[in-house]
Amino acid sequence: MNNPPVRATSPLTADDLTRELAIARSDDEALVHLAVVGDTYTVLLAGEQTAGRFAMLDMLIPPGGGPPPHRHNFEECFRVLAGSIEVQLRDLPPMRLEAGDSANIPANAPHAFRNTADAAARLLCTVAPAGLESFFAEFGDPVSTRTSPAPELSDVERRNRLERAAAKAPEYGIEMLTPGRR
Repeated sequence: MNNPPVRATSPLTADDLTRELAIARSDDEALVHLAVVGDTYTVLLAGEQTAGRFAMLDMLIPPGGGPPPHRHNFEECFRVLAGSIEVQLRDLPPMRLEAGDSANIPANAPHAFRNTADAAARLLCTVAPAGLESFFAEFGDPVSTRTSPAPELSDVERRNRLERAAAKAPEYGIEMLTPGRR
């Protein structure tokens, strides 16, 4: 490709030639797949690939799955690729998102989402800036593929994972909220 020269008076900073095109291929064996307390998240683009500007995750949410109420200091955007989820923002009535719908969760806003349907939901999640993918790596269980089911956790194991998540959350600008407190 023959790129036109950059104007000397451009208001933009110079091109960072140390950065490369980041591509996530669906069949890439190097992709990280994590079971996160019942859900399966695949890290498509991590902060290391985007200079920390954003991260992109493929989320497989089984029926009944989804995170507990929480909030964080970064923007979070969802696109429902398959299935549906119910999103709760602040004290507003829950909103149902179907395949093809998108939503943005504002930074610092209390929220939760849950798959209330009978089939798995698949979401494309982008967070800006990056960091959520590193948080999940702190307590998630590695699994082999994007569609691998999360390991069955006993009540004690589930509670342990949630406690580890709550302990690490402040390091990533995340606050876990008790149900009913938004």
